[in-house]
Amino acid sequence: MKKYFVLILIALLPISILAQNQLTLEEAVQIALQRNSTLIKTKNNLLTNEAEKKNAFGELLPDLGASGSWRYTRTDDNGGTQVDFFGNLANTPATTSHSRNYSVSVGGGWTLFDGLSNYANVARAEDNLEAAKFSLDKLKQDIVYQTTEYFYSVLYNKAVLEVRKENVAYNQKFFETVQERNRLGSAPVADVYAQQYQLGNAELLFIEAQNNLETAKNNLLNYLSLDILEEYEFVSPFDEMDAINTDNYMSEFDEIRVMVDAALKNRLDYKSQMLNVSSAENSVTIARSGYFPRLSGNYSYGTSATTIDNLFDRRQAGVGLTLSIPIFSNWSTEYQLQSAKVRLKNTVEDLAALERQIKIEVKQGYLNLEAAKKALDVSIKNIKAAEETRKVNYERYNLGAGTILDVLQADRDYQDALRGKINAEFSFYQNYDGLNNALGKLDYKKYE
Repeated sequence: MKKYFVLILIALLPISILAQNQLTLEEAVQIALQRNSTLIKTKNNLLTNEAEKKNAFGELLPDLGASGSWRYTRTDDNGGTQVDFFGNLANTPATTSHSRNYSVSVGGGWTLFDGLSNYANVARAEDNLEAAKFSLDKLKQDIVYQTTEYFYSVLYNKAVLEVRKENVAYNQKFFETVQERNRLGSAPVADVYAQQYQLGNAELLFIEAQNNLETAKNNLLNYLSLDILEEYEFVSPFDEMDAINTDNYMSEFDEIRVMVDAALKNRLDYKSQMLNVSSAENSVTIARSGYFPRLSGNYSYGTSATTIDNLFDRRQAGVGLTLSIPIFSNWSTEYQLQSAKVRLKNTVEDLAALERQIKIEVKQGYLNLEAAKKALDVSIKNIKAAEETRKVNYERYNLGAGTILDVLQADRDYQDALRGKINAEFSFYQNYDGLNNALGKLDYKKYE
């Protein structure tokens, strides 16, 4: 059994000895903001929104184009018989003629009025660009939050592994004590088997904790697009988790209604959705412009000649206006307008749904944080009580005044209390970050 315990401890060594790279939470977030595939594609799509805005402004300006042409024509006539004015027949010889034509021109058009569609298109493009920027920044906040979730999971499982390791050591020592007492005749063999079973369970829990830690590491490294075969040492951002002052954290938050109002002002996804509503309103204006006349101007300047030498001897310049009045468009304008109105209604409904969701996230996030704080306070008290109970039962058993079942149950209670405290600690930090994310307060810029 001693040899087996030594092997268990040796199995733990690669976790610390083979670790070559240190990874802090700040570094993990920085890597995520650089390598996240969704973020990269969203940044790429932002280029399209910028081009859309530039194009919309360009539609307000006149367009200009230039063209040039050259044409060569050869005409072959085999000749024949023709009748002149007096009815006489005359033979015509075979001929070949050549002609060349050169021309250059510049010109363009300018939309003077199109039912304000072009101005609405500019406003829509600006709204789409700003909405895309807000969505990009919200995605960065979500990446920060998700990265901390994965990182906390690693630290949580690492802490649990330490508890399991200490539990194996405790049960190994107690097993040796029970064996010695059995050898001296002060403990029955049943106690030896009972403690041997307890030690086996402790070793199984240790192996399970090892596997959970490796799984949490793989999930984090995969999210960061890092090689899961590389060994990393994950550095905790907390100096001493036992010294956590939950009251200081809770003092950062106000009454729920106040926090909801702040969230509606700060949440980037809410700002983005408001701009989507504005964009949909401009789409209605664009669709309605189909009922209005369209006035456009055109201008041109050009010249043509049969030889290059006299190309600019004959020049033409012109300007014109064109007024187009829609009379019947097969109800296409009505369809486009109705579709735009439906999109506007749906966008407004999405905004209302998002507002309700934000209220839920803020309220539930605060309640979860309060519950995590209370759970942490209780877990600290439970550890002290469970530790003293285990110590008392251990001493009573050594004195022959207690049973081994009391010791085993006290040890299980103590292990549950330790794990409960670890879970409460990380749950508090996770809910703290979750509430800040719901309030739109997670700062991603410090990691860029």
